[in-house]
Amino acid sequence: MKQLCKWAQQYGPLIGRLLMANIFLVSGFNKLTGFAGTVGYMAATMSSVDPTLIKLMLVATIIIELGGGLMILLGWQARWGATALLLWMIPVTYIFHAYWGLPPDQMTPQFINFQKNMAMMGGMLYIIAYGSGPYSLARENC
Repeated sequence: MKQLCKWAQQYGPLIGRLLMANIFLVSGFNKLTGFAGTVGYMAATMSSVDPTLIKLMLVATIIIELGGGLMILLGWQARWGATALLLWMIPVTYIFHAYWGLPPDQMTPQFINFQKNMAMMGGMLYIIAYGSGPYSLARENC
């Protein structure tokens, strides 16, 4: 068990950063390449919001997902990247995965997405607390 702990402390942060960054990088890239479709989805979800504001929100989302994802992936200013992603995920989770107000057939997928986002927020808090760990561009310690 001692060897497993040592291995996990050495390589766990790197593997964890790769896994956490992946979802944001893929999501940001998909939003960038499918901009019009994402605007349509956001407009349907937030029908009372001005379309110009929705486009600006999407641009900000792409910047946060790609920028924060890269910062975490590389371990460069990972705490700042994780902080930006955490703060961004709070309203996004509440707005786009509000499962409690949906019909039963839509409730389960949004409940799963809500819980996934909660787990990712926990991962962001872990990066904020403990930094990027070994094998990063900038080892951060408190």
